[in-house]
Amino acid sequence: MKTESGGDISWVTDKLRETQDSEFLIFKGQTFTYDDLLTRISFFQKELEQNGIREGECVALIGDYSPNAIFLLMTLLLNRNIVVPLSNESREKHLDMFEDAKVNQIIEINENDSWTLREGSESAAHPLLDDLRERGESGIIIFTSGTSGKSKASVLSAGRLLEKYKTAKRKPLRTLIFLKLDHIGGINTLFAILFNGGTIVTSDSRTPESVYQAVDKHAVQVLPATPTFLNMLLMSKADAGYNLSSLRLITYGTEPMPQSTLRGIHRLFPDVRLKQTYGLTELGIFSTKSKDSQSTWMKVGGAGTETKITGGTLWVRSESAMLGYLNAPSPFDEDGWYDTGDQVETDGEYIRILGRKSEIINVGGEKVFPAEVESVFLEIPNVRDVLITGRKNPITGEIVAAEAVLEKEEDIKSFRKRAVAHCRQKLQPYQIPQIISVTDRKLSNDRFKKIRNV
Repeated sequence: MKTESGGDISWVTDKLRETQDSEFLIFKGQTFTYDDLLTRISFFQKELEQNGIREGECVALIGDYSPNAIFLLMTLLLNRNIVVPLSNESREKHLDMFEDAKVNQIIEINENDSWTLREGSESAAHPLLDDLRERGESGIIIFTSGTSGKSKASVLSAGRLLEKYKTAKRKPLRTLIFLKLDHIGGINTLFAILFNGGTIVTSDSRTPESVYQAVDKHAVQVLPATPTFLNMLLMSKADAGYNLSSLRLITYGTEPMPQSTLRGIHRLFPDVRLKQTYGLTELGIFSTKSKDSQSTWMKVGGAGTETKITGGTLWVRSESAMLGYLNAPSPFDEDGWYDTGDQVETDGEYIRILGRKSEIINVGGEKVFPAEVESVFLEIPNVRDVLITGRKNPITGEIVAAEAVLEKEEDIKSFRKRAVAHCRQKLQPYQIPQIISVTDRKLSNDRFKKIRNV
């Protein structure tokens, strides 16, 4: 494989061979070793050739973390394809995604792990894809979550993403893989497990009960999740009856962590280390260090990553950054810096993420960060979940609105009175929601991240 800017991944099979006798995957009661992975990669290399999938083609891979999905992902990357991982939950967007990503072939894997292949469109030129092909590199196209607008197609060099794992030597752990295959956090977790010789554990579904069951049954040591899902764990009270003593580490990221949720998870798992992660689809996932398990302060950086704070916003320059978007202008400045849009506070080397600049609610010139208000609201008895947004107001510009999901039915007037009384004890007057409504709709998307573009 041709190499440029970290594009060479010919080392991958040798790295996997180092742990060939170890368990690499537990899926629906079946266990697969790294030797099985290598054997199936060889099998699928022949299948790709027989089915006419040429190097450089864009191939959509629709599925979850089943054996064949992982086998095919690794085979396609080694075949120098540009892979577009997609989930079944985003199916209504697939046609647009196929078009944006210039997909030539579509591989779909069903719940029984059977796979089918169908043709996409004819090869379509795009400078970013042509660049990868000319360098003989494999790539990954990941769509942003679109929680605050249209999903953008980010083109990443597989070689750049994998470079940090080339000499990885962390202790192999059993990790429940939670974030989906179409998410940069999910892809990062998958690679981190594989190239450290760890074991991927899958759950039957992404529900608190199913996750607890998998932790108990397979002695899971690491649980990567989102703040939204960790709040679901707290609200479910489903931990009773499960042996969760194997858990050593819970990581969380993708959105700001409400302090009340973090405190609750620490009380639920007092002996488990809690670590905040940080990354973006456009940049990859970075090395982080939390101040402690009860703190949302963290250090962000690591080899190949630079950070700076400009106007209270975090900017990052990274060697693993994407090449650009297929369906939007490049977001990088002329020196390669990326504005994350995350407003932060600083304390020496540590930063604390307050929220996205685009999500700030401006109440008469005062900044309100939704996560801060949500944290207080989640302390209110009978509140299962809440979404804080801004509503236009002719006097103050915006006011704060709260949309709550309740544990059980309650008189709305009584609930509003309780909620306002609680908020008055914890928040400044301009932060207190002026509009409080109750809903039974889902407040997060299929990536377990709050939907704020409603």
